Amino acid sequence: MKKSRLLIYILLIVFCFSSTFRIVELSVFKKDHYIEKYENLKNVYVSGPSAPRGRILDRNGKVLVDNRGSNTIIYNRTNGSSEKQEVDIAYKLGELFQYEEKDFSLQKMKTFYLILHDNGKNLITQEEYKMLEERRLDKKDIEALKYERVTNDMIEEMSYEDKNAGYIYHILSNGYFYEDKMIKKDLTDEEVVKISDLELPGVRVELVWERIYPYGDVLKTVFGTISSSVPIEYKDYYKDKGVDVNSTVGVSFLEFQYDEYLRGEDSLYKLESGHLEKVKEEKQGCDLYLSIDIETQLKVEEVLKAEMLSAKKAPNTEYFNHSYVIVGEPQTGAIVAASGLQLNKDHFVDITANMINSSYTVGSVVKGATISVGYQNGLIKEGQKVLDSCIKVYGVSKKCSWTSLGYVDDVRALAQSSNYYQFLIAAKLANPKFSNNKKLNATKEHFDIYRNMLESYGLGAKTGIDLPNEQLGIKGKTASDDLLLNLAIGQYDTYTPIEVFQYINTIANDGVRLSPSLMLRIERDGEVIVEREKEELNHVLLEDNYLKRVQKGLREVMISGTGRNYIDINISAAGKTGTSETFVDTNGDGKIDTRTISTAFIMYAPFENPQYSVVSLSPNISRSDGSSSYKYALNLRVNRKIVNYLFEKS
Repeated sequence: MKKSRLLIYILLIVFCFSSTFRIVELSVFKKDHYIEKYENLKNVYVSGPSAPRGRILDRNGKVLVDNRGSNTIIYNRTNGSSEKQEVDIAYKLGELFQYEEKDFSLQKMKTFYLILHDNGKNLITQEEYKMLEERRLDKKDIEALKYERVTNDMIEEMSYEDKNAGYIYHILSNGYFYEDKMIKKDLTDEEVVKISDLELPGVRVELVWERIYPYGDVLKTVFGTISSSVPIEYKDYYKDKGVDVNSTVGVSFLEFQYDEYLRGEDSLYKLESGHLEKVKEEKQGCDLYLSIDIETQLKVEEVLKAEMLSAKKAPNTEYFNHSYVIVGEPQTGAIVAASGLQLNKDHFVDITANMINSSYTVGSVVKGATISVGYQNGLIKEGQKVLDSCIKVYGVSKKCSWTSLGYVDDVRALAQSSNYYQFLIAAKLANPKFSNNKKLNATKEHFDIYRNMLESYGLGAKTGIDLPNEQLGIKGKTASDDLLLNLAIGQYDTYTPIEVFQYINTIANDGVRLSPSLMLRIERDGEVIVEREKEELNHVLLEDNYLKRVQKGLREVMISGTGRNYIDINISAAGKTGTSETFVDTNGDGKIDTRTISTAFIMYAPFENPQYSVVSLSPNISRSDGSSSYKYALNLRVNRKIVNYLFEKS
């Protein structure tokens, strides 16, 4: 009995102690925490209209992307929204706003016709309803029959008012239920008053900020796009960042990459006794300064457009329709100008953003990297000469240089773009005892040796550019003697323009591979909050003395080699030309059927202290069917004009 009482006393003491501790914890130690939770439950906060996004400017402060405010009708379904209610809203808005009949597509009008006519119940027979009950038809089948039986005559019987309301209803009901639907923008003050007077449920007028582009389509694809609300595919991404679903967000390229800085801070309202009280002012997003020089950008596009139009007047260019040029600073990786243009009949389309995801065979421009395999593996000696010739591998057609080049050493082989010299390196790598008409017995390991070297320069590796969704070129999956020889001269794997840009920068920067970039700095209210620092990725897999030989070879390209006419003789530069055999699908059947020639050119200058690098790619510049050897020298013409401009400017 005494033990029982003792146990009860102990339990009472423990209970009192724990209760006291809990009371102290709530009232003292965690008081602020629980008050905050209470306030959050008691108070309802509502975000105001989206704040304007930060501007995008060039390196000199010239505005490339700005904002414009527009009074806009926005609809967002309330919890009690019904189809009947949305139809009523559509008719009332239709009294104020009339749309063009060309917008009234047949499918939209059929949908509205069915809504107005008891959901088309009279278009389905009793027998068909019975088949639905018996599960011989499903709801999708019934809906398909209804749409099929709404005839053009029925649609024609609809009045303009019905069609106009039908179009507005489509806007109200289309998309995800939680998304804001923009019905009409650029409202006058009078229209804003009329909308407010209607007091339509879920309908509001907001000042919506939209992007404007002072330089038109220049770099527009690289700037990217925004959405006035968070798209479903980005819902989790932005939710994790605490972004409201109705916020304006970036959804591609720079707008997405730097959204956390560009996105403004929305105003915040506290709902109290049925009234909204502003508790936080909206704040515009930060300004993003790019490394782009808009004057250089405009010059590059002017030159490229003129030369592309001239090229289309030349023979054999019927399959040529796009080119790329990238200008940068090799010692930092900064991009000064970038232009990708596609010529569609008589107008140009900006495809600059494709520089990170479209890839091409670039030919001999890769030889600075592939000759490095010979140095790294002791397969060639500095200054040792060989007689340029052809190589014959068993089971493979004879492969030669583009012309007979006589005796060449490693530097001259680069200057004159000897294929034979590269073939010998690949042959010795795969089969040290190789002699003419023997097998190489190339394996995946031999391909990996080449690709590891190429990647250390930036070819076949992600460059780390500050744009989302960068894609690599295509690496061939087949290992064979013939393809190993092709890989050695840039005729197998494909590379994106930005990979080629990083590659020439790596050579210019003494083997240090840097990430290319567009962002220079980010400012808020004139104060720098983020400043780009160059990012080193790796050093090439090559000793410095051999890299000097590569640089010397590329210097000779511009003095006495294949690139001697690509630049003014007074400018010291290093570079490399490239020509590759490519193929196109000319009839759209998914099969390549026509051989073409693609060309590329890379360079940096001045040779002693590189300030600029330039990449120029012209896929399918000419047809290659043996009827003519003429190739329009687009890269040569473009490069001379651009480099002259760069050095005249500086």
